[in-house]
Amino acid sequence: MLLVTAFNGLSQRAWCALREAGHDVGVLFATSERDMIEGVAAAGPDLIICPFLKDRVPAEVWRHRRTVIIHPGPVGDRGPSALDWAIAEGARTWGVTALQAVEEMDAGPIWATRTFAVPAAPPRKSSMYNGPVADAAMECVFEVVAKAQDPSFAPVEAPVARPRPLMRQTDRAFAWEDPTEQIVRKIRAADGSPGVRTEVGGLSVFAYDVVPGLGRVGRPGQLLSRRQGAVLVGTGDGSLWLGHLRAADPGHGRAGIKLPATTLLGTRLRGVPHSPLPPGIEPEHPGAYRQIRYRRAGAVGWLTFDFYNGAMAPGHSRRLLAGLRHAASQDTEVLVLRGGTDAFSNGIHLNVIEAAPDPASAAWANIRAINEVCREIITCTRQVVIAAYAGSAGAGGVMLGLGADIVAARDGIVLNPYYDIGLYGSELHTFTLPRRVGPDRAQQLIDDKLPVSCERARAIGLVDEVGPRHPDAYGEWLQALAERESDARTARDRRQRKTRRLAAERVPLEVYEARELAEMSRDMYADRSGFAAARHAFVRKIKPVESPSRLLLGGTAPRRVSTVLRPAVPVSA
Repeated sequence: MLLVTAFNGLSQRAWCALREAGHDVGVLFATSERDMIEGVAAAGPDLIICPFLKDRVPAEVWRHRRTVIIHPGPVGDRGPSALDWAIAEGARTWGVTALQAVEEMDAGPIWATRTFAVPAAPPRKSSMYNGPVADAAMECVFEVVAKAQDPSFAPVEAPVARPRPLMRQTDRAFAWEDPTEQIVRKIRAADGSPGVRTEVGGLSVFAYDVVPGLGRVGRPGQLLSRRQGAVLVGTGDGSLWLGHLRAADPGHGRAGIKLPATTLLGTRLRGVPHSPLPPGIEPEHPGAYRQIRYRRAGAVGWLTFDFYNGAMAPGHSRRLLAGLRHAASQDTEVLVLRGGTDAFSNGIHLNVIEAAPDPASAAWANIRAINEVCREIITCTRQVVIAAYAGSAGAGGVMLGLGADIVAARDGIVLNPYYDIGLYGSELHTFTLPRRVGPDRAQQLIDDKLPVSCERARAIGLVDEVGPRHPDAYGEWLQALAERESDARTARDRRQRKTRRLAAERVPLEVYEARELAEMSRDMYADRSGFAAARHAFVRKIKPVESPSRLLLGGTAPRRVSTVLRPAVPVSA
């Protein structure tokens, strides 16, 4: 059993990997002490692993069932802010420890541990968690499972250590007169939660998503410019970009919702100029602040995008569409569309929708914009299109790249190819998904609402290729794949097959989209499936009241009828 606070990326990855290794795996949400006790008693698991648990395990559970906590810190580290302190203090090595649950938090006997190097440049806490921490945690999980099957194994007593306190806003505080590197480190140590409280444009906010700017161009704390949803703020020795902010005042109309900085600041940006890229700045220069970048290497065009948490508001989709059209107009053989390492895409931007004066219309505009991107990918026949999933993806973000000629995933990512928030779904998935996995399996994926590992995705045809786990190794592997596909004859043959396949479609692409949008209009405007409440709970991080039955040991997934439009011609056509 996986006992979790939420079924996050690490928990999903563990669930997939353990099931594929032949284990029976269930998930129990820590909704209350009584629910944990009763849920464990009902399931009767041989072993309980807690890959992401913020709650205390009841004594009635850990005294009767072997329960192992996966703590994101090395041996001897204790406390709830392990990664925050590691990044804020510039630790050069860090680790993950599997500890047996006992009365005192993070103090139990050790089952397994791993260590790893931390980059000198401060990583985002979320990036560190989803990258080296998650990789080390998975190794620990499998070591724990192996040891649990050994009757002679006994965990090692943990060394005596004083727990680190919860990092508070007083520990995170900075002044805009401080050096850029110091401010960046403090904000990244709090990204994506809880952020760092500061003042921007006269508004008290929590700051996230920080990138160093190009140099000293104004006074500390001054709003200097804006670009692609971010604002440039002066520091003691330069400037930095803030991509996302959350209002700190509970009375603010958008309090509690993390939003693109320009969306939250609104009229406070009057007079703040839009920032073009400075002349002579290379696209790869991080200080240029570009969410979307294009470069060409011989016969291969590389279009990379990296949206915070993989969320795509209409502006993100419009910029990506413009980038796609620019890339498609070049005389390259191959176009690689590569998403961020933290997330490829998670579809429409629920936070922006929730904060809009008219959420239904905002959602409608959002889905129409992302559909334009999907259509551009599906209909591109001038280049071989490779959709490179360097990070995990969910809902419409999975569907986004399925119209590509080749889908290439990074090992260890997780895909959630379904809609689970009161929406029928669009992104032209009724066209692309059945053509990749077949109509029956497409329906099953939509109905079962379960995560899929990239290895499983390759086995069923959802993705075509799986590359190495390390981001640098994946980049090298992806380059070799793109160069191989850029052979003129190979590329021409693939493009011609796609052109013939599209021409043979008896039902126009617009019909698939029209049917999807007809269903979505009922979800967005009539709220037939509880989209408003589900969206609100997601955005406000409201704790679930029960564990989904489909994830329980022996649970079954609810069924939904006729959601996928079957192809008008055979899938092989």
